[in-house]
Amino acid sequence: MASALKIIEIGDKPFVKSAFPNETAYFSTAFVPAPADPQSGHHTISARTLPRLRHLLQDETVSLIVCHPTFFSPWHWRWISRALFNRRTLQGHVPLVRAFGPQLLRGPVSAPIAVVDQDDFPLINRGNLFLLDRCTTYFKRELPADRWRVFLKTAHANLPSHRFRQLPRYTKRLAKLRPLSLGLPLDRDVSQMPVGVPKTSDIFFAGRVEASSWVRQAGFQELLALRDRGIIVDVPDKPLPPDEFYRRCASAWLTWSPEGYGWECFRHYEAPVCGSVPVCNLPPLERHRPLVDGEHAVFYPVEPGGLTKAVVDALADKPRLAHMAEAGREFVIANHTPQALGAYIVEATLAAAEKAR
Repeated sequence: MASALKIIEIGDKPFVKSAFPNETAYFSTAFVPAPADPQSGHHTISARTLPRLRHLLQDETVSLIVCHPTFFSPWHWRWISRALFNRRTLQGHVPLVRAFGPQLLRGPVSAPIAVVDQDDFPLINRGNLFLLDRCTTYFKRELPADRWRVFLKTAHANLPSHRFRQLPRYTKRLAKLRPLSLGLPLDRDVSQMPVGVPKTSDIFFAGRVEASSWVRQAGFQELLALRDRGIIVDVPDKPLPPDEFYRRCASAWLTWSPEGYGWECFRHYEAPVCGSVPVCNLPPLERHRPLVDGEHAVFYPVEPGGLTKAVVDALADKPRLAHMAEAGREFVIANHTPQALGAYIVEATLAAAEKAR
């Protein structure tokens, strides 16, 4: 399939390009973009490159267009103020034009559009609703179990009502939604992550607790209290560099992985690759190829005592945990690397476009 593909990707990260590096031309909307390298297909959206991008979007040889939505439209006062009152602007780097990249999709295009929304919040911003109309598929990281809630306070003034849920325009929009995991970080090489490390702790956690999710704040004291039961809890007192984080993760039977600003987080997928079983609070989402409770991960209710019971029960059978860690590693590598997720986005969108013909 890859040899016949020609993909245009617009957004703040070359996500699909990581899966199809030779087939994808990437145009960056990042506020602080990486240096452009046109020879390898990396471009920065600017007044100079916008006309070329517009031309490519209408090129009949293009197979697929991938777009990562911006948080604000380019005419929103927050985007304008952020772009103008920035030290890089004083250095001659004005990012105002970059947000216009996705807006080109309002015009004529020659290929199906896949929107890839990896933001923390379970909503679709009002300024991005046009992408939901224009696309073939809309991949949403934090997709609520009740999909209608993506319109909460955006397309609808409150929780979408019975009448609103009967409107054909919105039922059609909803049918385009697809779940998407956050998966592993784009800059991580699975082959360089530790595995088979001797276990020196029972459960590991490193992450922000204060000013993060209530789940973390409520669960943290419960986590520390496990020490009173003789459980070895590894909680560093300062942020760890990535290599040390992965080493400590690999040396623990379990890794506590509570939600942060969104339920999806990298730790859900990093832990299994390192040979540790993630302990996650129950998800409120529709998920893509999800980790399975008791097979790849341990899930717990957030009510008091839920975390304690889940950890104590899991540690009672360490041979089972070793098997779960191995199964989880294989599952994540097969389904939740950026390359696997990029392939899923491309294949699902092209299949949906073919079905709609």
